[in-house]
Amino acid sequence: MKTVVLVPCYNEELTIAKVIRDFKRELPDADIYVYDNNSTDRTYEIARENGAIVKKEPRQGKGNVVRAMFFEIDADYYVMVDGDDTYPAEFVHQLLEPLKTGEADMTIGDRLSNGTYEKENKRAFHNLGNNLVRNLINKLYKSNIQDIMTGYRAFNRLFVRSFPVVSKGFEIETEMSIHSLDKGFKIKEIPIDYRDRPEGSESKLNTLSDGLKVIKTIFTLFKDYKPMLFFSFWAVILLILGLVVGVPVIVEFFHTHYITKVPSAILAVGLVLMAMLSFASALILDTVVSHSRKQYEMELHTVYEELKREKEWSR
Repeated sequence: MKTVVLVPCYNEELTIAKVIRDFKRELPDADIYVYDNNSTDRTYEIARENGAIVKKEPRQGKGNVVRAMFFEIDADYYVMVDGDDTYPAEFVHQLLEPLKTGEADMTIGDRLSNGTYEKENKRAFHNLGNNLVRNLINKLYKSNIQDIMTGYRAFNRLFVRSFPVVSKGFEIETEMSIHSLDKGFKIKEIPIDYRDRPEGSESKLNTLSDGLKVIKTIFTLFKDYKPMLFFSFWAVILLILGLVVGVPVIVEFFHTHYITKVPSAILAVGLVLMAMLSFASALILDTVVSHSRKQYEMELHTVYEELKREKEWSR
């Protein structure tokens, strides 16, 4: 069984050598791929000097790097880890074991459950952002994932072959989590220790802009995956606003048989019509998504059968 370690990198010359050495120690038979995403320092050279298979990805953004990795690399098990030395390599065996036993399709290195992330992370608002995203997704998808945005994960071949990468940046981890929840993949979280970046190493994550991108991704995927709930919510809001504006107009008409609040009447009718259109969209798109989900399941079966045949040929 072939295992690969995938390390997306951007300006990680201070830490990439240690990351490679640590994973070589833990997984001596695994191939370690470092994808350099337009680094301006010596990340590329240092990774090659330490024995990694180094490739360049010119399209900026972690999501673009993950897309290239999943397209270009074939393996049975994939470990994805950041190149900043914040994730201890010794936990990789615990991440891989549920994949090998069939217990999971994706395993998640959970930094939050044991409190090490809150203790070690010194970047303002990151803990708040993690909790906000976690609570929002768990509420929307009725799940109980503890660490939505961790960069330490492992996947089996079925997940990698069937995951459509849409995100371009740091929101890729959120996309993976939502995709797994929506499509019914088996997920298992493994509590891990987290350590902050060493002195001199800077995070590439912008708390405000990347946080907004993550929130946007959540709502975009929520709209795409659960249109009935999404558009019904807006239909209810619009209907309530229409009633708030329209009820005084109706009351006036019953008392005087005249309508003097013409602008309010027009606005109320417009809001109610928008509510009806939103609900109609919910019904139509829910049918489309239901059909799409069935089609995805059929394609998943095709991918699964292909993987079975490949496994038989390799014996």
